[in-house]
Order: sequence, then C-alpha cells, then structure tokens
Amino acid sequence: MTARLADIAAQAGVSEATVSRVLNGRPGVAAATRESVLAALDVLGYERPVRLRQRSAGLVGLITPELENPIFPALAQVIGQALTRQGYTPVLATQTPGGSTEDELTEMLVDRGVAGIIFVSGLHADTSADMQRYDQLRGQGVPFVLVDGYSPKVRAPFISPDDRAAMGLAVTHLVSLGHTRIGLALGPKRFVPVLRKIEGFQQAMRDRLGLSPAESEELIQHSLYTLEGGQAAATALIERGCTAVVCASDMMALGAIRAARQQGLAVPQDVSVVGFDDSPLIAFTDPPLTTIRKPVQSMGQAAVRALLEEIGGTPAPPSEFVFLPELVVRGSTASAHGVEARSRAAGGG
Repeated sequence: MTARLADIAAQAGVSEATVSRVLNGRPGVAAATRESVLAALDVLGYERPVRLRQRSAGLVGLITPELENPIFPALAQVIGQALTRQGYTPVLATQTPGGSTEDELTEMLVDRGVAGIIFVSGLHADTSADMQRYDQLRGQGVPFVLVDGYSPKVRAPFISPDDRAAMGLAVTHLVSLGHTRIGLALGPKRFVPVLRKIEGFQQAMRDRLGLSPAESEELIQHSLYTLEGGQAAATALIERGCTAVVCASDMMALGAIRAARQQGLAVPQDVSVVGFDDSPLIAFTDPPLTTIRKPVQSMGQAAVRALLEEIGGTPAPPSEFVFLPELVVRGSTASAHGVEARSRAAGGG
C-alpha cells in the first residue's frame, strides 16, 4: 500500500499524508487537491474506493443500426465520451439482421429507466416508416434526439450532415479533374439521406455540366450500403461509361474500387472513386480514399448537448441542426484526360 501511496502522491504532486486523507474521506483537503488525487488514481489504473466513485447521473441509450460500417462505432465513441464527461452512462444498443428491432431496443431501454435516447440512422430516416412510434415515446416522457435523418412529423431535435452540399463538393472536385460521366452509387431510395444526396447530385450536375435531372437520372444506381452493394452499383455505372463514381459510404467506395479492378481498370488512372464518411482507417486503403468527411465529432457532441437540454427541461425548439461536411482529397481521384486518351486508342471516342 505504501508503494501505491507514493505512486499516487507523485502523480498528484502532493504528500502521501494528503493522499491518505483523501482515500479515507477525512476533512481538511481542498476540493482541487482532492480532485487531483482522484485523477491520479484514475490515470494509474487504481480503482476508486466505493464511496469516492462518481454516481452516474443516469443511463442514456444509444441505438445504432449496425457496427460493421466503421462510421457507427466512431460516432458511438464520440457520443459515449461526451455523455461520460457529463456524468451519464451510455448504453449501446445495436440492431442486427434477424435480431432486435429499433422498437424492441427502445422498449428495453425505457424499461431500464434511461434518462434519454439518441437514435442514429434509425426509422426516422425511413420515409416508409410510421413516425407515431416517436410520438408515443414522447408521450412516455422520454427525451430523445435523432441523428442522420429527418421527418417533419416528429417534434424533436435532429442532427444531420448536409448531404446536398456533400454531393456538390464531390461533383465539383471531379468536374475540375475533367470528368463528365460521373455516377452516383447509394442506398435504397426510401431513406432521407439518400433522397437528399440525389437532390444535391442532380443540382451539381446541372450547375457544373448542364445536365437535366432526366439526364443525370441514368447515372444514379441504388444498392445496399455495403462493400458488395458498392461493387454491384459501380459495376453497372462503369458499364454505362462512367469514369468517376461518387459513393454514399466509404464501404461502398471500397466495393467500387474492387468493381473497377475486376474489369481490368486501375483506380484512379482509369476510374476515380469518392467515398462518404471518412471512416477510421480509410486513409490507409490502397489507394488512400478521397472522401467526404462527415463531421462526426461536431454531430456527436451536438446530439449530446441537445439531449441534455431536453433532459434538463430547457429544450431548443424542435428543429434540424445541419453540419457541413468537407472534401478530403487523397489518392483515389485523378484527371480524366488519361481515360479519354485510352478510350480513343481503343476506338471508343
């Protein structure tokens, strides 16, 4: 114990006697000094004595669709850390195919007396879903915040990336490289972020290349938000003559790179690929992926702030907080001129 006391005293910059007084709950220690000693315990990996542990302000549920897409664990980590800093204990509930539904997870969290719930890419993003489930939740007095999706039928704070602006960034980048046949690979049409990306894409294609919505419609391919989904969508778009593919997730973009290679094409020399999210580790793919960075840090912190205001009884008016994404240029996009030269050499133009 003496060795431990010495370690803690050295870490906190106080005497062993002071450490002993804090651990035994004795008076005569300044609050700041007490905090320094407790912080030293945490840093050195010692457990706090039971009476000195912080009581949790309560549980907060976090419901995500799945954890295979690395953007969801990244967002969960930001939200979890922000909740912990405010004294709350995050409870992660994940939907899995054939497993618990969002409604079942919500019911489980409410039964456990959570102080509030944050939904990420939930049924609120699905235009075919019944939004009354959220009215019922509000009726039960459970505060909640909705991330990545929007419905005017639900009175709650929404946190979203600007999907339309994201597509404008991607198209502008690819047009500046000389691409004119730009395809868009994304998920099922019933989801709000998908509809917004289509709007942004068609607007950018009209502004930058003069294409009507009908003309850009054939450059849009729906699939699943998976590597395999991206591969299937990109295969179809490359067959339609696209020299660049914008994908609605980084996972889809990795599938698009695989699709190009399966057709004997090199990325970025023959086909340029842009992802969406800037998930962890995506900078280390081959080639490193050019992508649209979703502002995960800002969105996660805003979701927690909005929820705490709801819990504290000082909610902001129900509205959507929209966060601007940014283009991160890496190695999966390049000039289209080499593509055109090869196409002419092959007798294609």
